[in-house]
Amino acid sequence: MFSSTLALSAVPLAVLLVLWLDGFLAGMPALVASGFCVIGAFVFSAIWVRDLELLAETLRQAALENSSALAIAAASPRLPPIERVTRNIERLSRTLASRAAMVGQLLAANEAIIERLPDPLLVLAADRSVRRANAAARAAFGADMPAVLRHPDLRSAIERAYAKRGSETTEIALPVPVPREVSATVLFMDPPLADGGQAIAVLSDRTRERAVEQMRADFVANASHELRTPLASLIGFIATLQGPAADDPPAQQRFLAIMAEQAERMNRLIDDLMSLSRIELTEHQAPAERVDLAMLVEGVLAGFEPRLAERAIALDLDLPDDLPLVIADSDQLVQVVTNLVDNAIKYGKDNGRVRVVLALASPGGRLPTRRGLVLSVVDDGRGIAREHIPRLTERFYRVDKARSRGRTVVSGTGLGLAIIKHIVNRHRGQLVIESEEGQGSSFSVWLPLGPEK
Repeated sequence: MFSSTLALSAVPLAVLLVLWLDGFLAGMPALVASGFCVIGAFVFSAIWVRDLELLAETLRQAALENSSALAIAAASPRLPPIERVTRNIERLSRTLASRAAMVGQLLAANEAIIERLPDPLLVLAADRSVRRANAAARAAFGADMPAVLRHPDLRSAIERAYAKRGSETTEIALPVPVPREVSATVLFMDPPLADGGQAIAVLSDRTRERAVEQMRADFVANASHELRTPLASLIGFIATLQGPAADDPPAQQRFLAIMAEQAERMNRLIDDLMSLSRIELTEHQAPAERVDLAMLVEGVLAGFEPRLAERAIALDLDLPDDLPLVIADSDQLVQVVTNLVDNAIKYGKDNGRVRVVLALASPGGRLPTRRGLVLSVVDDGRGIAREHIPRLTERFYRVDKARSRGRTVVSGTGLGLAIIKHIVNRHRGQLVIESEEGQGSSFSVWLPLGPEK
């Protein structure tokens, strides 16, 4: 303040001093005039300094984009030039703030669109790392995302897109967490995105479409192969009934019984093929229902009481009622339990025992040690030869003769364990088969638990 006052009053004071020294101005008037000059310079300097401080505060608030504080700071400049500059700064700041708000809204809208896209989308940085991923990507890959990006075909497509600064598309097969067919499109972004993203990768799941195509081909191939034998039998017996046995009632009754059995076999086969096709179609989609497995097993076992009584088989149950829930598809788990218990009764001993155990997974053995439940179905039948075990879950693979112990066994379709395998895969679980000839068989299914609440 002192220096500005001195600077403003220096010239008038020098003029008054010259006038006084030359005798053009008396001493007292010169002294009074000098006082007024100093006072005027002080007042003007005070106003000038205050307005400059207001202008500085206005610029600071404009830099902080604080429009409310800006309005207060710009309320009282007294010097017209500074007042005009302040008002112009205020208008400029409001314009920039409005545009910034609009840009923010557009960015938020873009973020919302990306986040809600149904296909997994990854934003990649210049170093090819994942800068962000949308909800579909997090749900589809989760902790497996780094492994997905390391896939050789996808990595090659990313490098090509960066090299030519364009787009690349490739088809990849992902083995984790379940096998999936994915169409990957990598788009190089020039200029980069606001967050520094240099490219985006869209991973469209084509598993369902491929499964439908494969399902049609497999169904035709399997159905034609497996239905050929019973159809040939039916055609042969119909020809016999229409010809040589047309007037032979005993032969007719015998042939009709065989035809009914073959027709029932065809019906079971078609039902199992359709069931397997439906399971394969949704195998890549993890279930979301919370299921009380102990209650479900009890309900399934109740339906086997007549068959157990017919064979005089004792049922040993170990189903604790305090076990946590599993994330599962209850209808498919009913299929799993039904097929396992049906096999145990079919291939177990007359007057024997079937044991059904449900427990928390424990460390050791061939099953995963992380949080999960293990359902085991154990029979005391003749068992399965070691060479057959690796192939038991193949379609139409049967070892009925090896297990029948000379006793008549109603042959299955050869699809039961294949159905179980695909259901367990969909549930991100594991099936373990253990058996020795003469020692019975044990089928164990491990299912992961849902998140703790």
